[in-house]
Amino acid sequence: MKTQTLQNPSTKPRPALRLVGTKQLPRGDWLAVRKQGIGSSDAAAAIGLNPYKSQLELWLEKTGRDTSLPELDPNDEESPAYWGNILEPIVATHYTKRSGHRVRRINAVLQHPDPKLPWMLANIDREVIGADDVQILECKTAGINGARLWKEGVPEYVQLQVMHQLAVTGKQTADVAVLLGGQHMEIHRIERDESLIARLIDLERLFWDYVVSDTPPPADGSASAEEALRCLYPQDSGQSLDFSQDTLLCTTFTELQSVRESIALQEKQEAQLKQTLQQAMGDASRATFASGCITWKKAKDSVALDIPRLLKEKPYLQVRYSTTKTGSRRFLLA
Repeated sequence: MKTQTLQNPSTKPRPALRLVGTKQLPRGDWLAVRKQGIGSSDAAAAIGLNPYKSQLELWLEKTGRDTSLPELDPNDEESPAYWGNILEPIVATHYTKRSGHRVRRINAVLQHPDPKLPWMLANIDREVIGADDVQILECKTAGINGARLWKEGVPEYVQLQVMHQLAVTGKQTADVAVLLGGQHMEIHRIERDESLIARLIDLERLFWDYVVSDTPPPADGSASAEEALRCLYPQDSGQSLDFSQDTLLCTTFTELQSVRESIALQEKQEAQLKQTLQQAMGDASRATFASGCITWKKAKDSVALDIPRLLKEKPYLQVRYSTTKTGSRRFLLA
């Protein structure tokens, strides 16, 4: 068992409030409840430290502007979330087998007991019962790609999720049981850290202010923020804006021009270096160097539909099977 070395509290926090029971709650209603505050799985995104979701995307969700974002299908067997839900009870069972600690479901959305923090919510995978040293179990699964994030222990975004749970519930300790690659389980322990919780609450409050004031947080350059911007502003109005007197935006534009020029130069250099090596290899398949190797092999032939020829010979098919593809806004430097 691996333990995160954190601090112990000086005073005993109050237990969480049960905001709403979830045992018979429809998924749609559960999602609606989640929009009333920041849940534990939202914590890292709320402070800009979730590798998969930006503050801007989370803000869209909390303000009900996420209708055009790709919706997670709970029955999609290709989704990591689907298998996470399927395997959660298995992870919990094996946690009990390995640790000897019994666990049970809470079946409720929990709320921070402080009336000044009603937006702090939490869903707990399992409550550990009959143990003095741990009170919460968080179950995780990670596939081949996700497992790399666990090489150095519990990923930061999961630590923040658990610390949020400890903040809401008033509990002292949580175990994180993670199934890696479907066959290797690790158990990590996280202790309550009052200074980290205080900082987390301050940062989450800043995000919730964005929600309450209906003000979008700044984009962070992530793919999530890119998708959120396309959702937030799907169409252009035709209006032209003059930012020539805005020093900050003018500087941003100049920096973007400089970065684009640098990227173009590096792409040209990359192409020239690649071509030099290709020319040296000739018809060889592999070349080895002091620091690595490269391969240059022909891919297998594939069969594809010749659409231009098909439409030329049978033009009526385009009318019969045509569909409208929604256009997206293009961002160009002029």
